[in-house]
Amino acid sequence: MAESKEDNKNRERNPIKRFLKVLGPGLITGAADDDPSGIGTYTQAGASLGFATLWTAIVTFPLMAVVQFLCAKIGLVAGMGLAGVLRKNYSRAVLYPAVLGLVVANTINAGTDIGAIAAAINLLVPIPMVWMIVPIAVVIVVLQIWGSYKLIQRIFKWLTLTLFAYIGAALLAKPPWREVLKATFIPQFSLNGKFLLTLVAILGTTISPYLFFWESSMEVEEEIDMGRTTQEEREGATYAELHDAAVDTNIGMFFCNLVFYFVILAAAATLHVSGKTDIQSATDAAQALRPLAGNASSLLFAVGLIGCGFLAVPVLTGASAYAVAETFGWECSLSDRPAEAKQFYAVIAGSTFVGLLINFLGINPMAALFWTAVINGLISPPLLVIIMLVSNNKKIMGDKVNGPGANIVGWAATAIMFAAAIGMILTWKQQ
Repeated sequence: MAESKEDNKNRERNPIKRFLKVLGPGLITGAADDDPSGIGTYTQAGASLGFATLWTAIVTFPLMAVVQFLCAKIGLVAGMGLAGVLRKNYSRAVLYPAVLGLVVANTINAGTDIGAIAAAINLLVPIPMVWMIVPIAVVIVVLQIWGSYKLIQRIFKWLTLTLFAYIGAALLAKPPWREVLKATFIPQFSLNGKFLLTLVAILGTTISPYLFFWESSMEVEEEIDMGRTTQEEREGATYAELHDAAVDTNIGMFFCNLVFYFVILAAAATLHVSGKTDIQSATDAAQALRPLAGNASSLLFAVGLIGCGFLAVPVLTGASAYAVAETFGWECSLSDRPAEAKQFYAVIAGSTFVGLLINFLGINPMAALFWTAVINGLISPPLLVIIMLVSNNKKIMGDKVNGPGANIVGWAATAIMFAAAIGMILTWKQQ
C-alpha cells in the first residue's frame, strides 16, 4: 500500500524537517513565477513609476494563493493534471485553444529566459552570451529527461534560495523607508496609459496560465512518487493533504510576492531616483545598479537572475509538456524513463529548442515578451473561470468543492483578470 505524504511527514521527528517535507510544488511554483521576464517587468515598474506599484504585492498575494491552492486541490482530488481534467469533463473547444495558447506563450517565454540566463552569466564571467545559449538549454533538457523527479524537485528547492539575492540587492540600495511604507500601504492609482499598462503587466506576469497547469501536475507527480501510479489510486484527498497543500501554496505565493516587492523596491530606489527610467530587461537593471548601489548589489541581482532562470525554464517547458500530453492521453511523468514517455519528453525538448532559436533569429526579446503577455492575458481569464467551475463541480471534486471564502477570492481574481485583459487591449490601442 502506498504511503501518504502525511504519514511520511509524521514519521519525521525534527519539526523543521517535518515542515520542509510539506514544501514542494507550491514553493517551486511560486519561485518559478519570479522568472527573468517577470523580474524584467518588476524592474520596469520600479524604474518608470518609482514606489507607486509596491502595493500590488499585497493585493496579488491572496489572489495568487487561492488560485494556486485550487489548482493543487484539483490535481490532488482528481488524480490528474488540469488538462487531463478538462479533457475528461469538458469540450475540446475549451481545451485545445487554451493548450495551444499556453504552449506558444511558454515557448517564447522559455527562449527569452534562456537568453536572460546567458546575459546574466556574461555579467559575471566574460564569456560571449551567444556561446552559452545552447549549453544552457542542453543542461536544462538533460536534467528534465534523465534526472529523477526527486532529484529535480531537490534542485528546484535549492534554486529558490537564489531569489533571496533580490532582497539583498534592495537592502543595499538603502531606500527611504518612510516613503516605501507609505507607498506599500496607501495605494496609488492613475488612469494614464503608462500606469495602466504597467499594472496589467504585473498582473499578467504573476497570475500566469502555466502556473495553473504546472501546480496541478506537480501534485500528481508527488502522488506518483509515493507509489500511487494509477489514477484510481490518486483520486480523492484527505483534509490533512489539502491542508498541507494550502500551507505549501501560501508560502510559495508569499515568497513570490516578497521577491517581486523587493525587485520593484530596488529599481525604484536606484534607477528611478537617478532618472534611468527606460530599462528594457532584468540584465539591463543589473548593469545599471552597479554605479548606483555598488558592485555587491549588481552581483546579487545577476545571481538571482541566473537562479530564477534555471528554475523557470523547466517549469515553462514542463507545464507545456504536461498540458499537451494530458490533452492527447500520453504518458507524462518526470518519474518515467525517456523510453516510457517519449512524446512527453519530446515536447519538453522541442519547446526548449524552438525557444532558444529566438535568441538567434534577431527577434526583439522585449517584443516577444509583449506578445507572451498578450497571449497570457487573453487565456488567463477564461482559464480562471474553468478552474472555478471545476473546483465547484461535485462530480469531479466530491465533498472537496470550494467553501465561501475560496469562491469569493477566486471569483474576485477572475473578475480582476478579465478587467486586466480589457485594460490591456484598451491601453495597447492608446500606445
